Amino acid sequence: MHSGSARYGLLAALLMVAPMAHANDANYETPLLRLAEVLGSIHYLRNLCGEETGTWRAKMEELLDTEDPTAARREKLIASFNRGYRAFAGTYENCTDQAMTAIDHYMNEGSRLSTEIVQRYGN
Repeated sequence: MHSGSARYGLLAALLMVAPMAHANDANYETPLLRLAEVLGSIHYLRNLCGEETGTWRAKMEELLDTEDPTAARREKLIASFNRGYRAFAGTYENCTDQAMTAIDHYMNEGSRLSTEIVQRYGN
């Protein structure tokens, strides 16, 4: 199992405050959709490598609850999460060194995206 890290805590904490009331800003939409995709990737990979929780799906639900998007926007966010999940479900059936490297990569990217969203769009 991938050990807990400072990135896990940072990403989890930032996800709680990342979504802001900038739903109409196209520049806000792009990183938010990517963050949803990253969450889907992390959800699949961390469970593949032993986490066996719904932590990252729950973080996606928190993002949706906080954003309170329109139905169409909600579908886009969910589709992004599912795209991230499926991308790795079709690649990895077992936890490998490459899967562990991908976890680190996506945890870093998720932390970076969360930080950028908060810095740029936070109140």
